[in-house]
Amino acid sequence: MEAGKVLEVLYTFPVEGILNKLASLAAREISLFRGFKKKLTKLRQSLLEIQEFLGDVAHQPQQRGKAVEDWVRKLKDIADDADNVLDEINYEDLRRQVELPNQKRKKLSKFLSNSWFRRNMAHKIKDIKDSLVYLKSEASFIGLVAKKIDATPRGIAGDRETNSFFDEDEIVVGRKEDLSKIITILTNSNLDQENLSVMPIVGMGGLGKTTLAKSVFNDDSIGRHFDKKIWVCVSNTFQVNSILSWILEYLNPTKAGIQRQDALLQNLVEELKEKRYFLVLDDVWNEDPQKWSKLMTCVSKLHSAQGSVVIVTTRSASVASITKKVLPMYVLGGLSLDDCWDILKKRAFPYGNAPTAKDLETIGKDIAIKCAGIPLTAKVLGSMLRSKYSIDEWLEIQNSRIWELPEGDERIISVLKLSFDNLKSPSLKQCFAYLSKFKKDFEMEREDLIQLWMAQGFLCSSPNKDMEDIGHEYFAILSQNSLFQEVERSYPHFGIFIKCKMHDLVHDLAKLVSRSEMEDKLENQHVAWDRSKSSERNAEKRRSLFVNGDQALSNNTSLISFKALRVLNLYRADIEELPSSIGVLIHLRYLNVSRTKIKELPKSIGKLYNLQTLRMEDTWNLETFPKEMENLINLRHVYFHRRDEAVSFGMGRLKHLQTISPFFTLDKESNRRIDELGGLNQLKGELIISGLEHVRDGGQARASNLVGKANLRRLTLEWGEYDEERKEKDNDVLEGLRLNSELEFLKIDKFMGSKLASWMMSGLLPLNLTEIRLMRCIECEQVPSLGHLPNLRLVEFSEMSELKCVGVEFYGYNHVNGAAKKKETLFPALKSLTIYYCPALIKWEELPPTDEKVAVFPRLEELTIESCDSLEFIPITLGKGKGMPCLRKLQIEDCEKLSSLPTSLEYCISLQELSIKECDGLTSLPSGLPSCTSLKKLRIASCHNLISLAHLDVSRLQSLSSLEIFYCLKLKYLSLEGLRSLTRLESMKIGAFSEELDSFPDFELPSQIQTLEIEGWPKLKSLPQQQIQHCTCLQVVSIVSFDSVEALPEWLGNLTSLTTLSIRRCKNLVSLPAVEVMQRLTKLKKLVIDTCPRLGGISTLKSGPEWHKISHIPRIDVSR
Repeated sequence: MEAGKVLEVLYTFPVEGILNKLASLAAREISLFRGFKKKLTKLRQSLLEIQEFLGDVAHQPQQRGKAVEDWVRKLKDIADDADNVLDEINYEDLRRQVELPNQKRKKLSKFLSNSWFRRNMAHKIKDIKDSLVYLKSEASFIGLVAKKIDATPRGIAGDRETNSFFDEDEIVVGRKEDLSKIITILTNSNLDQENLSVMPIVGMGGLGKTTLAKSVFNDDSIGRHFDKKIWVCVSNTFQVNSILSWILEYLNPTKAGIQRQDALLQNLVEELKEKRYFLVLDDVWNEDPQKWSKLMTCVSKLHSAQGSVVIVTTRSASVASITKKVLPMYVLGGLSLDDCWDILKKRAFPYGNAPTAKDLETIGKDIAIKCAGIPLTAKVLGSMLRSKYSIDEWLEIQNSRIWELPEGDERIISVLKLSFDNLKSPSLKQCFAYLSKFKKDFEMEREDLIQLWMAQGFLCSSPNKDMEDIGHEYFAILSQNSLFQEVERSYPHFGIFIKCKMHDLVHDLAKLVSRSEMEDKLENQHVAWDRSKSSERNAEKRRSLFVNGDQALSNNTSLISFKALRVLNLYRADIEELPSSIGVLIHLRYLNVSRTKIKELPKSIGKLYNLQTLRMEDTWNLETFPKEMENLINLRHVYFHRRDEAVSFGMGRLKHLQTISPFFTLDKESNRRIDELGGLNQLKGELIISGLEHVRDGGQARASNLVGKANLRRLTLEWGEYDEERKEKDNDVLEGLRLNSELEFLKIDKFMGSKLASWMMSGLLPLNLTEIRLMRCIECEQVPSLGHLPNLRLVEFSEMSELKCVGVEFYGYNHVNGAAKKKETLFPALKSLTIYYCPALIKWEELPPTDEKVAVFPRLEELTIESCDSLEFIPITLGKGKGMPCLRKLQIEDCEKLSSLPTSLEYCISLQELSIKECDGLTSLPSGLPSCTSLKKLRIASCHNLISLAHLDVSRLQSLSSLEIFYCLKLKYLSLEGLRSLTRLESMKIGAFSEELDSFPDFELPSQIQTLEIEGWPKLKSLPQQQIQHCTCLQVVSIVSFDSVEALPEWLGNLTSLTTLSIRRCKNLVSLPAVEVMQRLTKLKKLVIDTCPRLGGISTLKSGPEWHKISHIPRIDVSR
């Protein structure tokens, strides 16, 4: 990348930001500025004039590079100085707002105009202006000419620690052959004789090594072959104890944090002893053979079963040669042209609207050729092309000179650099460049990252958008351009990204664009703490200081030398107290003390009037807060440790607060009252109010002004432990907590009133509501009126012990306006409805007849009714024309009095999962069940009055992959004809029927079935031989509760694919098949014997006549 272009990118925006700040400050009515306005105006004009020279920076010839670089460096220094001066002036005004009462401020105004502060600031402004005059003359001397830069903010175009999970939109292309080869190698029986094998997967960055490892890790055959699977991202840090700790944490998260190697090994032995495991060590860079040898030595002490395998992914052939053991390294090649074009096309046209113009496809395939088989390159370029529809725009990408670079990592960087160039806003480019300060593989939290950008001044608010809104837009654009990778969403399927990471190569790109011959400059501005360099000359220039891990910052540490800091991140720092000198950091916007050992905050923290973000999460020892924190009048985001934190400072003055996390907890002792929320109308996103039992009455609740908080989208109202005396008061309080019209999520927890608020019953719930949950409202006798809400997607009523009736008001028909009624739909967007543990629920009323034919729940996908012991009828009509064509999952469990299921199941054309369990009132199932041809999982269990399933024609259920019919103790008639025709059936569980039956029902298993569990009853003296003995495809078989069987049959030896055999609760079993039969099961790796008393425990078994038959099996688990 040309140095001049980078300088323009990185330093145009800081100057523009200062210009915007000058304009904003000059327009404010601040008494302190009256003596400065003329000086500030002149300074602004000087900056505007000098800024025009930046437009010529990128066009300078190579021989002038050093002079131009020095000139831009000086301009940036001057811009930073001006920024600091403006901040000092603004800070002084904030200080006086906090510390001086209004009357005193007026009296002192004239005096202050001649104060030392005014003289000092005037002197600094003059120095800056003189420096700009000199810089302007120097610009002409080195050949720069004024070229205007459009300072109008541009619009925004678009709305690495690895893990074993695939991103929602991640599609693996072109790796089927690689996947098949690797799995064949890893599951080869020859490896079962090896203690541990290691296969390195090696290839250049961006080829998809991690994606291939994920595919292997998640393959079903790997899951069946290995007892344990473990995923660890190693990255640049190769510390043996850290890797052992990560392995242990993956296996047992409750054991995280153990540091001593001996303790780690001891716990790992408990987890992996006699178990065959599959371990992925992703992104390994270590080339030190001794470190690898130490890790392997530790792993060899785990007493695990033979056949365990480690996969190592790496870019380095040296790493691969060091780590390989038994298995050869697997060299990953590039993708084919068709595969690259497939990836590029799917990213460029995500909704399937492939290019119609033949020329466009020709250009696209040419671009795919030049991707050199690298999926990352195709993915990035495809994302870039997503918003480009003209041939000229595609040709611009095709003809870019980046293709002339040598193939390899540098070429990919050049391709990724196109994405960087595609970021139109200079501020957005600076936000991306700032990411280089994070370590590779670092998971970045969306909100935290935006707050860091904000603290550095990269985000400037506009009349219609807060800084945070712009930050979210920037984040989305970087993600859309494949510069971020998704780690976690707020909701599994439709939520926003809340955590992200960068691909290694994208991180390299960020380093490249942020460094570019200016490494020293940027390193001085954003650095980690180094005690040995804490007094160095450039400390006063630093704007970010990160102190983490085992680094210490003592109370004796003076922060005065870091006077320009905007960000102080002490996350996980080894500190017990915060230096009192923190009060001198007048520019500080972001302070993070999370996961430290601090016990209290110094009073001087109340001097940080510019502070925007304060993070105190997981500060277990921090229990009290100084009252001076009430003075943090610019605070926008505050994060506490826990929900019951005793917050002893008032928040009423913090008018800019947008985030209070995790809870706004009401408490009598600390005098935290709900009316403190009254003026906090900038609250945004999510608010959880706990301790509502402390609210006096409805009047005090109304003083919270929830209805006026237009930016809140998620609200949880939570009361404390149950108290019957609260009933009437809770009714009154809930009435006073009326919601804002834009709310999307509402949860009400442990409300003790018997009636809901009138605004919940009279159609006044927000129309934007997408999710509502009523939980543990044990005295409540109503459900709200919801059917009229056009965007509602999820409804849950759980643990409502006194709910006796779901009335007609639930449908909300009376609140639908005339135009909407003509659409004939109620709950038009609802996807999930759950009613759980409502034991008193007797009646669920149907919608009364209307003049219109009204459809109810037309888009419902999941319906769960569980633990509603008194419910006899579910009034959901599934008939043709008004059924639920989108229903995918129907789960009805523990409803003892339910006499019938919803009728006309045959019209549920999308039903994929049906579970009927513990419904003793059912004597039969709907006749339309065999018509549910999309059904993949069917479970009928513990329905003890179900007598007949004679009409269950399973042959029509061709999509079925899992079938369970068991523990129905009166079931006498079951027809499983046609079972063999189910070509997709993989698992089956059957048995525990009427004790009057002398034999198992007839069935014939399909050839591809892999898992079978059969459960007997006392009359059965043998296993169902005809049904099972010829099924050589079975891999997992469980034999349960065959009490009259004394010996397992010899025909079990026919099940030659068997890998796991489980025998449970066979109380009279004394004999296993002969040794020659058991040895025919060459793939059998695991035998489980559980509660078979006549076989005895493991010691009895080993000393008895049966042991020689099974001693060759690698893993035997016996429990009594």
